[in-house]
Amino acid sequence: MSAGAAPVDFYFEFSSPYGYIASRIVDDFGKRVGRPVNWRPMLLGPVFKLTGQPPLIEIPMKGEYSKMDFSRSARLHKVPYKHPDKFPIGTVAALRAFYWIHDRDPVQAREAAKALYAAYFAEGRDISAPAAVVEITKSVGVDGAALAAALEDPAVKERAKREVDAAIAAGVFGSPFFVADGEPFWGVDRLPMLEDWIRTGGW
Repeated sequence: MSAGAAPVDFYFEFSSPYGYIASRIVDDFGKRVGRPVNWRPMLLGPVFKLTGQPPLIEIPMKGEYSKMDFSRSARLHKVPYKHPDKFPIGTVAALRAFYWIHDRDPVQAREAAKALYAAYFAEGRDISAPAAVVEITKSVGVDGAALAAALEDPAVKERAKREVDAAIAAGVFGSPFFVADGEPFWGVDRLPMLEDWIRTGGW
């Protein structure tokens, strides 16, 4: 990556299949465009309240299509995918865990995010409970006892809330959502467009 290259913000929700797929390919994308990628998990629940829309799978017609497309998109990108029995789920614990880890080790935070995503969308494990988040992130070297305590810390809860508020303020309404040089792109299928945008300087 070139020195001082402006980062690409990668917003995602841990309960998002498309966010999961993006998490498996975004590192290679960053290398191709020579930009660092800032991983920024958020929550879609507050967004749905603002927009007045239900989760995608609850929308008539679109819901059935989306279930098919989750698997198809994963196959396209050669990403292992098993649609969870419980879907969607609450991901507040995963969100808080990410930012607590990130403030100590950003690289480990990305590895923790990948582990959580894989547990849910490849292994069918429910990651909604704090205990599950702690157990899964221990696999990438996170101190489980320290994380378990942190998840109950009001300061950690506030840190996560600030990130969600910041994402909404930035106009993020879906997952994944990318922002490069102030230009927003929604959806894993927009990564090729974003790549061309960066390479050409926009159009």
